[in-house]
Amino acid sequence: MQDIPSIQIPTELLPSDGRFGSGPSKVRIDALRRLAETGSGFLGTSHRRPGVRSVVGRIRAGLAEFFSLPAGYEVLLGNGGATAFWDAAAVSLIQARSQHLVFGEFSARFAAAARQSPHLKPPDLIESPPGTHPEPRANPEVDVYALTHNETSTGVMAPIRRPSPHGLVVVDATSAAGGLAVDPAEFDVYYFSPQKGFGSEGGLWLALCSPAAIERIGSLDRSRRWVPASLDLAIALEQSRLDQTYNTPALATLWLLSDQIEWFLANGGLPWAGQRSANSAEILYSWAARTSFATPFVSDAAARSLVVGTIDLEGISADQVAAVLRTNRIVDIESYRKLGRNQIRVGMFPGIDPSDIEALTACIDYVAERL
Repeated sequence: MQDIPSIQIPTELLPSDGRFGSGPSKVRIDALRRLAETGSGFLGTSHRRPGVRSVVGRIRAGLAEFFSLPAGYEVLLGNGGATAFWDAAAVSLIQARSQHLVFGEFSARFAAAARQSPHLKPPDLIESPPGTHPEPRANPEVDVYALTHNETSTGVMAPIRRPSPHGLVVVDATSAAGGLAVDPAEFDVYYFSPQKGFGSEGGLWLALCSPAAIERIGSLDRSRRWVPASLDLAIALEQSRLDQTYNTPALATLWLLSDQIEWFLANGGLPWAGQRSANSAEILYSWAARTSFATPFVSDAAARSLVVGTIDLEGISADQVAAVLRTNRIVDIESYRKLGRNQIRVGMFPGIDPSDIEALTACIDYVAERL
């Protein structure tokens, strides 16, 4: 194991909160306090009774308001996170063939789920190297276009636009939701987990579904494919309309998600939340531009993520920097393990104060000077 240099960062340089993970990400302390204040009135109660169902109802209504969903769009939720939703989409959304833009670890995983599904045709894959994103293209054989709004592993964000008037546009928004603007007219399904921008815990998926997606979910011929109940989006739709999930959810996750949505709405909704992330990104990338040992990994400035920043380091070990920061209670800036680069990866979700991003850069400078 590599020795960690003993470097104590002065207190006045430290951020007020040292959590910069790309998921799980920062959970606001105020939200945790309010959850604790519920005492015996929420945790440990039935998820099919009004106490919990009212929270689910607030989540569904709050997300519809936050994303300005048009009439007819519905908010679905279920257990298992985005990983489970890939499997659910493979059995409950894709009719025959999907197109996938693959430009990192997580966009590749949904493509793999479709490729391994025996009832589907081989997917149409459009790939580009890490640090870039490809563009979708219309294909008359495709009935689902699988896009990724933000590739968490590489810090690349991609525009969300319909490539064709035919076929559903299904968007992985796991690290984008809450921090990046999106037009509901450009998607049919916008799905995500709440442990990133929505300041909660994992194990839950949420999906904003258009009328076309709702129609597809109900029209698939289930006699020709096996659809496990836990992955059946028709069951998820039925249960979501009752403000509950098919099987028991983590109640703390629901409560923290609801609190974050209400915090967003009270401060100005998606425009406010998105601007918080944009401000943090400006701070991080400006620091990299003026720092001799740091360079943004994504060369195209327009594709640099506003919610997950990846910065290559030169002449200094990123692992050592991260390790020293961890001893000073600044955590989770390590690069994505499979990318294998000498870089840091910084979560810049709306719950993270931009002033803490500023403090983080000052702490990195302090450590770099002493390594």
